[in-house]
Amino acid sequence: MDIAVVVNLHARRGSQKVARTCRQHLPTARVLASQSLAEAVGFARDLRQKPPSLVVSAGGDGTVVALLNAMRAPEAPALAMPVALGLLPLGTGNGWARVVGAPGWRTGIEQLGHLAERGSAFPVRRFDLVEVAGTVAHVAGTGWDAELIDDFNAQKTARGLLPRRFRGGLGGYLHGLFTRTIPRHLLEPQVEVEITNTGDDAFTVDDAGRPIPLPGGRSGAVLYRGPTSVCGAGTTAEWGFGFRAFPFAGLMPRRFCMRLYADRAFSATLNMRRLWRGVHPMSNMHTWLLNRCKAVFSRPVPFQVGGDRLGHRDCVEYKIAPEQVDVLDWRAIGQA
Repeated sequence: MDIAVVVNLHARRGSQKVARTCRQHLPTARVLASQSLAEAVGFARDLRQKPPSLVVSAGGDGTVVALLNAMRAPEAPALAMPVALGLLPLGTGNGWARVVGAPGWRTGIEQLGHLAERGSAFPVRRFDLVEVAGTVAHVAGTGWDAELIDDFNAQKTARGLLPRRFRGGLGGYLHGLFTRTIPRHLLEPQVEVEITNTGDDAFTVDDAGRPIPLPGGRSGAVLYRGPTSVCGAGTTAEWGFGFRAFPFAGLMPRRFCMRLYADRAFSATLNMRRLWRGVHPMSNMHTWLLNRCKAVFSRPVPFQVGGDRLGHRDCVEYKIAPEQVDVLDWRAIGQA
């Protein structure tokens, strides 16, 4: 069974120890302990010549998105990626890994070793992907979710309320949110956005969580015009840390879940628990199931794809990617 593993040494829990454990339990696997993202991308591009059965991304969401795009066919994308992905959570948020029930890295490597030794098939879940400006990922968005990435990194060494030893992981993100992101938005005027459906007729979700056609949601229709704090799309439910930013992702095949929160920072603070759990319905939260749309903002806003900041944009076009990807279903392995 042909397996390739990329261990991101710069991920939060990445280390040579992880790479050594992979080589121990997967002795025939091609294992790269990557010192840089460019090195990992080059390795993944080489895999296109002879695709393995499984590519294991040992890192965070940014690592798997980089590998996914490197392995993507440069011309005429297929209906499915040529290889399946296995996610080992070594990053900070690990949103996609949580969705597929990934265990700790050591347990995951041992389970993969047992599967490979028995020659068992890898159980997988198939996911759609969001494409933005030629890049595919499981989530992409503008607003607070993009700003949080910068604020998380900035709060690590700046003055703050938490001791620095507690500023990694979820504690660091919450520290950045409450000491930087939200206070900044209390003083700034809200940005305005216009969302236009540029694909098939739009669907929304009723109070019971069922997909229903959106009245007036035909192609070319303006779905929303007004203030926004967060506006993003996802084909997996979680953004990271258990934050269910896109609770209806996967509800309809070949559609992404688009969500927009229109309320201000003070209201978001009061509703943080409900926002985190993806509660629906919720005041000032708009939800659509789309395969293509365009968002035009009143001023440039922070933009992220797969958890990595990509600068500021005043116009973002989302579409469902032509290909899908199979991802190792760790829950099915645990039940076997």
